Amino acid sequence: MLTARVTALSRPVDPNAAAHERLYRTLRSQVMHGELPPGQSLTLRGLARTFGVSMTPAREAVRRLVAEGALSLSSSGRAATPELSPERIEELASIRALLEPELAARALPRAHFALIDRLALINSANSEAVIKHDAVAYIRTNLEFHRTLYLRAQAPAMLALTETVWLQLGPTMRALYGRLRRNEAPPYHRLIIAALRAGDEPGLRLAIRTDVTQGLRHLAG
Repeated sequence: MLTARVTALSRPVDPNAAAHERLYRTLRSQVMHGELPPGQSLTLRGLARTFGVSMTPAREAVRRLVAEGALSLSSSGRAATPELSPERIEELASIRALLEPELAARALPRAHFALIDRLALINSANSEAVIKHDAVAYIRTNLEFHRTLYLRAQAPAMLALTETVWLQLGPTMRALYGRLRRNEAPPYHRLIIAALRAGDEPGLRLAIRTDVTQGLRHLAG
């Protein structure tokens, strides 16, 4: 058994697979956090040049992201970040309003004090991003706040579906942030934290639902 394990560990790593995974994760993060605007065109040749990889890992990374809805693919083969219609924004907001209150409610019994303190710290970073008008940091810390809570739900399939929605909404959320031009963070994260401290499931569900839909109404309306 030991010999078999050593043999498996000594197998050479496919450099294309490693490059593909690195490119996929980087692009996925950029799209989810709004680093790329809606309708941003991406070419395989440009991605390969930017990331210093061959065309094969670039093609595989784009294929995965298209399958997740992070990128769209035209008939000519050009990839682009999503440009969402008002109807599509409304649909994705509705999905968030269904999934995320349930994730939060499932997390509530496991919301210990250390977790709540961690959420408060993330929310402080989120507020700082608003003050600095840093859209990417705002989106990143906002999603970190929600993901940190939802991980306690121990519902990986539900969280994976939620992250797919976040991924499709990333560029649109960046556009929304630029339109609203906030000078202070919305109050909903504080309401979420208060509901967690109180063990208030109805209040938690309401705060989550309002938080994940209120901003998107400005785009869908």
